[in-house]
Amino acid sequence: MKKLLLIPAFLLLSLSASHLSFAADQPFKAFGDYKVFYSAFNSSFITPEVAASYNITRGKDWGLVNIAVVKDGAQGGSTALVKGHVSNIIAQQQVLDFFEVREGKVVYYLAPFRFEDEDAMTFKISIRPDPDKPAHNIRFQRRFYHDE
Repeated sequence: MKKLLLIPAFLLLSLSASHLSFAADQPFKAFGDYKVFYSAFNSSFITPEVAASYNITRGKDWGLVNIAVVKDGAQGGSTALVKGHVSNIIAQQQVLDFFEVREGKVVYYLAPFRFEDEDAMTFKISIRPDPDKPAHNIRFQRRFYHDE
């Protein structure tokens, strides 16, 4: 259980780390009864043990995007259909392959991506917490640096 708690901690860490740009961005967007929390960070921020347990590639040119959907009044998070893509400044695009992580009542979604040193990455993500309702879309940007 301890190892699982480390990934949500990086959600908060990544929001305040100095390697990120656009510090004025809010860490979430509200959509009716839901808040969608988002962050993106270098994969080297997680320990090798946690990476191995989730089959996550760590490396200086690998990042992770983290999405958590929380319904008002609920604890831990909600399930959702999460998909999207990330692109760099010259419009090279990668599809984000999200996978669900569960820890008790905590649910969040991670997707790996690659980047070049000093890449300004634009994330466009669609979140559908209710399959009978339209998806919510978020867009945010972060700059990434190789972690030597």
